[in-house]
Amino acid sequence: MYKIVCNSEFQTKEYAKRLAQFLKVGDVLVLSGELGAGKTKFVEGILNYFDLQNEISSPTFTIVNEYKNDKINIYHFDLYRLGDIYEFENIGGEEYFSKGICIFEWGELIEDILPNDYIKISFEKSDENPEYRILNIETFGERFNNIKFDEL
Repeated sequence: MYKIVCNSEFQTKEYAKRLAQFLKVGDVLVLSGELGAGKTKFVEGILNYFDLQNEISSPTFTIVNEYKNDKINIYHFDLYRLGDIYEFENIGGEEYFSKGICIFEWGELIEDILPNDYIKISFEKSDENPEYRILNIETFGERFNNIKFDEL
């Protein structure tokens, strides 16, 4: 596991932007943490890398927002309002896995059906400073073994 400390909202977005260079179609990110911990700001950073930064909106009431450019599709899910894994399956959620990059806020709800390879980032607010965010990064499977998350 990697532990990354971001000292500002800007730094959180910049870290996400640097991580985004390694992402490709079929990749899955699970973002967990309390409300206001920085998950959506992290997604903004990823979208920025793909020049989609002006498109961001929280998917809280739509479950998924789709962002597309001529190179990639990014699916940003907010699973906070889903009751269980079956609701995700009923909306055809698994079909998105192979269509683009999937980013799941509150994705721990569906970890049992995720592909073998994915990144899980747990966001924590720092006790030291209200602006600091601690990103605890875990990888599953082998796809991301060559990324040095602490050197991004």
